[in-house]
Amino acid sequence: MGEGGVTQLDGLPSNVVSILTDFVSEARDAVGADLVSVVLFGSAAEGRLRASSDVNLILVLGGFDPKKIQALSESLVAAQAAIQLQAMFLLESEIPAAVECFAQKFADILRRHRVIFGRNVFAATNVPRSAEIFRLRQILLNLTLRLREAYVSRAARPELAARVLADAFGPLRAAAATMLELEGVACSSSDAALATVANACHASDTVASLGAAHERKPVAEPRQVLAQVLDLVTGMTARAAKLT
Repeated sequence: MGEGGVTQLDGLPSNVVSILTDFVSEARDAVGADLVSVVLFGSAAEGRLRASSDVNLILVLGGFDPKKIQALSESLVAAQAAIQLQAMFLLESEIPAAVECFAQKFADILRRHRVIFGRNVFAATNVPRSAEIFRLRQILLNLTLRLREAYVSRAARPELAARVLADAFGPLRAAAATMLELEGVACSSSDAALATVANACHASDTVASLGAAHERKPVAEPRQVLAQVLDLVTGMTARAAKLT
């Protein structure tokens, strides 16, 4: 057990470890026994933080008392600025509904998470297959519509097109991992899942450009890459339509 009761922070930068430890300690002081669990998920849970990555956290609560939780406001704002901390405040009683309503997000959380304080509230959690398929199709369609609009309105300006590509990387990576999981294909990581799906669509170069944009690196011909991403999403949508 680490300082302040925080564990499982190995593989993270020292500043992230320090700020997370302090934040969890302050959360415990603020809400006391209502803090059931703190769960780190996403790239940080994998120990694969990039400079552009958010640090994603779920604080699972027994109850939400506004008077108590307001004591955490300044700490959260400071952590957001320092390490791009994104915090979700979820009641333990809301977990089943959240898993069903946000099936793909929670499928990704179940794949990539560490409990850094308290109980493993997701130990017995399963995402309903029907909900996961529905949400995957919904996300891919929504992404298609947003990318089309962005292609028309922003692709002519390279810096805006590159930003669209950066924002698309995370959802595409999660969608690819969900798709392979539903197909029964094992994959070592979400990055590997996207590479596998892209390779089947002959879009490996497209994914390399997406990754570069996500890391805020220069992307050659971002407008062309955006069109290629649209083709990739179209192929993934057709593949998802075959899931039952």
